[in-house]
Amino acid sequence: MSAADTLPGLLARRAADRPNEVALREKEFGIWQETTWAEYLGRVRAFALGLVELGIEKGDRIAIIGDNRPEWVIAELAAQAVGALPLGLYQDSISEELAKMLEAAEARLIVAEDQEQVDKVLEVRDRVPGLEYVVYYDPRGMYGYEAPGLMSFEEVEALGDRFRARFPGEFVTRLAKVQPGDTALLCTTSGTTSIPKLAMLSHANLLAMAAQLVEVDPMGRGDEFVSFLPMAWIGEQMVGVASAMLTGFTVNFPEETATVRQDLREIGPAFLMSPPRIWENMVSDVQVMAEDTTRLKRWIYEWAMKQGAAATEAASGGRRAPVLARFRRRLADWTVFHPIRDQLGLNRVKRAYTGGAALGPDVFRFFHTIGVNLKQLYGQTEVSGISVVHRDGDVRFHTVGTPFPETEIRISDTGEILCRSPAVFEGYFRNPKATAETLENGWLHSGDAGYFDEDGHLVVIDRLADVMKLADGTNFSPQFVENKLKFSPYIREAVVFGGAGAPFVTTMIAIDMENAGQWAERRRIPYTTFTDLARRAEVYRLIRRHVTGVNEELPPAARVRRFLLLHKELHADDAELTRTRKVRRRYIADRFGDIIGALQGDGDSITVATEITYQDGRTSDVAHELRIETLD
Repeated sequence: MSAADTLPGLLARRAADRPNEVALREKEFGIWQETTWAEYLGRVRAFALGLVELGIEKGDRIAIIGDNRPEWVIAELAAQAVGALPLGLYQDSISEELAKMLEAAEARLIVAEDQEQVDKVLEVRDRVPGLEYVVYYDPRGMYGYEAPGLMSFEEVEALGDRFRARFPGEFVTRLAKVQPGDTALLCTTSGTTSIPKLAMLSHANLLAMAAQLVEVDPMGRGDEFVSFLPMAWIGEQMVGVASAMLTGFTVNFPEETATVRQDLREIGPAFLMSPPRIWENMVSDVQVMAEDTTRLKRWIYEWAMKQGAAATEAASGGRRAPVLARFRRRLADWTVFHPIRDQLGLNRVKRAYTGGAALGPDVFRFFHTIGVNLKQLYGQTEVSGISVVHRDGDVRFHTVGTPFPETEIRISDTGEILCRSPAVFEGYFRNPKATAETLENGWLHSGDAGYFDEDGHLVVIDRLADVMKLADGTNFSPQFVENKLKFSPYIREAVVFGGAGAPFVTTMIAIDMENAGQWAERRRIPYTTFTDLARRAEVYRLIRRHVTGVNEELPPAARVRRFLLLHKELHADDAELTRTRKVRRRYIADRFGDIIGALQGDGDSITVATEITYQDGRTSDVAHELRIETLD
């Protein structure tokens, strides 16, 4: 292997082989701006040499925070080209989280997108004494800002251009020294149980993962991909960076978060990668639109869904549907499913992936019913993102598929999923203790419980620490019940508790403010705030109907006996969710201990207090009475 087998090395190869083909595309002011492979390399070279001029050395850490933009990947590849270690941070991180990650990495430079991100960095800069430079790439609102080491992205590129004029061969020399085994990326873990750790992933790790993905699902020149998930997430890195470099497809960046759906429709990507929350939101949107339409259109929609479900059921069982059933399926596609896919931006998607957490079987079945080839990915940050995936034509809604070609998966004596692969990470940055706990004789301990079914498909039960034992002695996955509850468009989050001596299964539910609010408005139910809406008797009855329906599909011991509607949304800023919207179950169990205790008791309500902070700094507590519903 050589320097050409690294991410910036592959960029140089693409720029030489196809200099005028489009590598990146960004929408600005409603117009798609294109960057060719040659221009891409030129900007990476300029920024890399600008880093050298600033004194950045091999092994230094460079943080990046902001929305998905070409400058993000340019900065990342530029850092790799000079041997620095890029660290991606979630754009919605609060200042405290940002400070902890910058301290942990001892970053010397941070690339911050805009005024909002720069403000957060400057707020905590005193806590990171080694942070010398703050580089922004959106100048809006930055006029008049003055701080040591504050400069624009273009200024760094200009420094690099001047440096190249003096030392024309320096970039090639430095690029040649980058080896596949070098660390390419510091990637934050999900942090469901603790503060996220920094996984060290090499060029060889990332490209081994990308090569295995492409072997299973071919992608390449001429394909389009829309990058809209956080670049700090390994899921976006493994497709939008590693796979793009390996195969040469075009990466597109939407104009704004609010325009993603429209931008997806315009680009028509060949494949799409999203975590469960995105797919769940799409299902909710369709369900709400169907409910809000005329009676005739609702009848047509329900008829089409029955035809699609029948065809999907036959396909999942390996059967060929009868001729008449196939005709009805085509008619349903023409009248209903094609317009839905077009509205969602999925009409040209050959393969769609979900990963990062388990996706409920009901959501899975919905997308296959409307003709979307949705497949589950399974993996962790520590294995460069993916180790298991569904194959085309062999999608089982209760499984995550079969291992990658060069990946070994086995189940330990305790039921834990173990993985060995060339994509397994090098270890955690400056954390040998955690590395030793996770890596043992080349096997990655996932912390997940699972098993293989009779056809060799991997079934993931839940986090090993979260698997509970019910009163009748059977094992039980809270996540499975939560996913079934979240199939409702009116439920945004559900946290299920049971086992460990609990008499029965209970759940706290956070309603979906937008969908539940629209439902209430159509019925002229007045409300003012999230809390007000969540305590309405009509909303309780609405959620009760759905919980009762879910219970009918569960074994008796796993059925939800008591639930309540929370007075607030669960939020990552409150540490209740990770930045990828995974529930931090242990933290919630501690923070909402009184509520959980009341649910598992026999009372019919509990009073909780919320602290309100006023503009003048005063605080006061507001009491909320939460009603507890008991089901038969």
